[in-house]
Amino acid sequence: MTYERVDVAVIGAGQAGLSSAYALRRSGLGFVVFDHNPGPGGAWRHRWPSLTLSAAHRVHDLPGLPLGEADASRPASEVVSEYFGRYERTFDLPVHRPVDVTAVRDDEDGRLLVDTSEGVWSVRGLINATGTWERPFWPYYPGRETFRGRQLHTVDYRSASEFAGRRVVVVGGGASAVQLLMEIAEVASATAWVTRRPPVWVDGPFDEARGRDSVARVEERVRRGLPPGSVVGATGLMLTPEVRAARDRGVLERLPMFERVTPDGVVWADGGSFAADVILWATGFRASLDHLAPLRLRAPGGGIEIDGTRAVRDPRVHLVGYGPSASTIGANRAGRTAVRDLRALLGRARREETAAVS
Repeated sequence: MTYERVDVAVIGAGQAGLSSAYALRRSGLGFVVFDHNPGPGGAWRHRWPSLTLSAAHRVHDLPGLPLGEADASRPASEVVSEYFGRYERTFDLPVHRPVDVTAVRDDEDGRLLVDTSEGVWSVRGLINATGTWERPFWPYYPGRETFRGRQLHTVDYRSASEFAGRRVVVVGGGASAVQLLMEIAEVASATAWVTRRPPVWVDGPFDEARGRDSVARVEERVRRGLPPGSVVGATGLMLTPEVRAARDRGVLERLPMFERVTPDGVVWADGGSFAADVILWATGFRASLDHLAPLRLRAPGGGIEIDGTRAVRDPRVHLVGYGPSASTIGANRAGRTAVRDLRALLGRARREETAAVS
């Protein structure tokens, strides 16, 4: 069978994928980028319209082309999508979209076969930059299927106006849960905020030392082959002026996890209850890695053990935007690291092939 052949395939065209593609463009390696989305922007293009650029976690510049001055009042989804599109055009990045990657598997000649919706590609190395947005996590609690109101996940959120006059339960302890709760509380008749663990509020600036500490904790998990968790989650919840004001109004009074869901709301183990029209599950995401399953990269702990960005079980595979590099600045650095290591690996393989023929 004849396949399209290239040195490296990049799966995903968000921050991690584009930073990797930039490094590949400068490396001399042939490459292709596959993106599931119909247009530029990665996960940012799906963020809710009320998330303005000023309210979003910092959008770090991609290498080689700063974002520049942007209207902070505009939706982050629009600003970032335009920026990523400009980046792809500026560096003439070969992004194929919309393309679904269904599997990555071994070939007999030591290459990797990438099964996609536009055919099979044969590659010598792979950078996986698929992120998490397409795998929202819905935890199960008894009775969840009996609830007569509306249930939605962060990925489904569009506007607080949908919750006007409603009684809303927000489940989740991350930054998105806090931000959505503050928006919804402005129009809802009542809200309840429920988390598994008490929130950790962080005062003061998120400086470089705090960032290094958060990344180190996630990196330790992936080195042990455990699911990485979230870099953002490891930082705690920042006490911005808006968050302080919401706390003062009583909006951010946290409740422990309920025991079960009923047709009309939620109930705690002590018998307390909250009647609800809506349950918003702001419960995070899991890494989109199912297409890598044929390579058997997962460790017994359930995660993929990585060293830097390299999958320990297969040095041809690098994960960027996974674990310690799952942040905007981390993805930029990881993209450079992955390309440097792949260039060395593929160059060594070529020299060995040449020596064998000689």
